[in-house]
Amino acid sequence: MAPTERSMRVRIRLIGAIFVVFFLAVAARAGYLQLVMAEDLRERGDQQQQRVIKLTPQRGAIYDRTGEELALSLEVKSLYANPAEIKNPELVRAQLAKVLDVSSKQLQQKLTAKKRFVWLERRLSPEVAEQVADLKLAGLHFVREHKRYYPRGQVAAQVVGFTGLDPKGLEGIELQYDSDLQGEAGLLISERDARGRGLATAEQHIRGGGPGGSLFLTIDRTLQYIAEKELARQVKASRAIGGTVVMIEPASGRVLAMASQPSYNPNATNRYQPGDWRNRSVSDSFEPGSIFKPFLLAAALEEGLLSPNSKIDCENGRFKVGGKTIRDHKGYGQLNLHEILKYSSNIGLAKIGKKLEREKLYSYLRDFGFGEKTGVDLPGEENGTLHAPERWFEIDLAAISFGQGVSVTALQMAAAMGAIANGGMLMEPYLVEKIVDGEGTQIYQRQPSAVRRVVAETTANLVREMMIGVTEPGGTGTKGAVVGYRVAGKTGTAQKVDPVTGGYSVDKTVSSFIGMVPAENPALLLLVTIDEPQDQSYGGLIAAPVFSRIAADSLRYLDIPPTEAVAKAELPEQHLSSKPAQVRTITPGAPEDKELSQMPDFAGMSYRQVLEAMGSNGLNIKLTGSGKVVEQSPRAGEVIRYGAKIWVRFGA
Repeated sequence: MAPTERSMRVRIRLIGAIFVVFFLAVAARAGYLQLVMAEDLRERGDQQQQRVIKLTPQRGAIYDRTGEELALSLEVKSLYANPAEIKNPELVRAQLAKVLDVSSKQLQQKLTAKKRFVWLERRLSPEVAEQVADLKLAGLHFVREHKRYYPRGQVAAQVVGFTGLDPKGLEGIELQYDSDLQGEAGLLISERDARGRGLATAEQHIRGGGPGGSLFLTIDRTLQYIAEKELARQVKASRAIGGTVVMIEPASGRVLAMASQPSYNPNATNRYQPGDWRNRSVSDSFEPGSIFKPFLLAAALEEGLLSPNSKIDCENGRFKVGGKTIRDHKGYGQLNLHEILKYSSNIGLAKIGKKLEREKLYSYLRDFGFGEKTGVDLPGEENGTLHAPERWFEIDLAAISFGQGVSVTALQMAAAMGAIANGGMLMEPYLVEKIVDGEGTQIYQRQPSAVRRVVAETTANLVREMMIGVTEPGGTGTKGAVVGYRVAGKTGTAQKVDPVTGGYSVDKTVSSFIGMVPAENPALLLLVTIDEPQDQSYGGLIAAPVFSRIAADSLRYLDIPPTEAVAKAELPEQHLSSKPAQVRTITPGAPEDKELSQMPDFAGMSYRQVLEAMGSNGLNIKLTGSGKVVEQSPRAGEVIRYGAKIWVRFGA
C-alpha cells in the first residue's frame, strides 16, 4: 500500500475518533445537565425570571405550664414601594414622612431608587398601617409578616428572652430553643423580564412559609408574677442593686418561677440596659454564706462522724484556725447539731468541716452539684467556683465549711437544696416541658431526670428536720415562717469580695434565705437573694420576709392545705381578711402601692389591640371568639381582684 494511501486512512480514522469522542462528550454533558443539574438549572431560571424577597418567618409560641401565652407572633403589615410606579416622589415622601418612623432623607432615597422593590418600613403597628392605607398612594404595597410580641410584658422576661428583627432568638428560651421555634420563611415572588425589570402585568404572591414549633414551659405565670412582685418590692425597699428568686418543685426539678431584678420589658428592649436582660439566677455567682451549712451537716451525718445530738464546743464565739480568728455573732458553748444550724454557728461548722477533712467534703459538695453547671436549658449558665482540695489551706477548709471561699449560682443552690427536700436525690432542673410542631403534634416531652443520689433518705430527713428549727422561735429565720405550715429554711448573710482590694467588703453583702414548705413533704423550694441591701443586711431580716410572702401566696394559689391548725390571732396583719380564702390581694400589673386595678374598657377593640392593652397593663385575660370585642367581664371600670375570672369575648 502506497504511503500516501496509508496516511490518508490514518487521518480518516483519527478524525473519526475525534468525532466519536466529541459526540460522547456532548452526550455526557447533555445527560449531566438533564439528569444531575436539572433542578439547579430550573432554580436559576426561576431566579432570572422572578424577584424573590424573603419574609420574616412565623415563630412558634411560648406558653407557661397552664397554657398562658408568654410569647407569640402576631401577623402585621410591612410596607414596600415600587419606585417605577410613583409619578410624584416628592408628594409621596411628604405624606409618608408624617406617618412613618423614617427620616425624610431616607424616604427620598428609597422612593427615587432605580429599583422595582424597596422596603419602606417593616412590621408596622396596626394604627400606622391603617394611616398609610388611607393615603391611597400609587406605588405603595403591603405584605403580611410576623412580629414577636410578649403579652405579659415583664413577667418572666429574663426566662423567655427576646428576638431580633430577623427574627432570631437573642436571649433566654428564645435563644436556647431558636431552631425549634424558628418557622419556615415565606417568599414574596414577582415576575420580571429578561433585563430584570418588573412586569407591569405580573401579580405578586407569597410562596411557602409555615409556623415553627411551640414550647410549653414549667414556669407558672401566676407564681412568676408573685415572685417578681415581692422581689421588686424588697429590692426597692432595701435600696439594693438587684436580687433573685428561684422556685422549684423539688420532687421533679421543674422550675416554677425564676425572677431577677432589675428587669425589663421584652417588647421595648431598647429602653433598657443590656445588664437588665441578664438572667441573674444562672449567670451571676455569689458566695452563699450560711445557706451553705446544711450540706456540710448532711455530709457529716452521712459519713457517720456525728449524730444529731453530738455536742460541739463553740468556744464562746472566738476560735483561731490557721492564724485567723473565726467569730460567731454571739458567744456559744456546747451546741448539738440542731442548735449549731439554728443559731448558725460558724465555729461549730468549721469544727465539723475539720472532722470531714478536705477530700471528703469536696467529694460531697461536688455530688451536690457545686462547681459545675446544673444542665438547665438556658443559655449563659455559670459553673460557680469550687477549687480542688489540694489548693485548700487550713483556713480555706474552715471558711468553705460555713460558705466562704466558694461561689454558686442561685439555681445551683436551689437544685442542691432540692436534694435535701427530695430525700437525698439530686434532680436536674429544667424549664421546657414539651414541644409541639407547627401542626400541633407533640414532638418532645421532658421527663424528670435524677442526676444522682447524694445522701441517704434518712440523712436528708434529719437535715430537713434541723432546718425547721431555723424558722422557729430563737432561730435566725423566724421571719421566714409561714402561718399554717412548717418551714425548713436557712438564712445567709455573705460579704462580697471587693474587686479592688481582693478582700471582703465591709459594707457590701448578699442577703439570702432558702427554704422548703411544707417541711414534712416539700411541694415548693424557694431561694431569695438580695444583692447589696442598705441599712440592714441580715438574711433573716431582708430575704426571709420575701420568702414568707411568696410562699404564703403560692401555697394558696396551688391549693396546698395548711399542715397546722391556725388561730385567727396568729395571722399576721397583712393576712387578715373578711374572706379567709383570699387573704391577700394580688393584681398583675398594678402599681406597687396599690392592691387593686380597674378593668379597662375593651369595647370595639380588635384582638391585637386587646393583646397590647394586656401587655401594657400586665393583665391576664382569657380571649374567645374573633372580630371586635362585644362583651367583657368584669365590666369597664370595675375593680379586678386576684383570682377572679377575667375574660373578653369577640364577635362579628
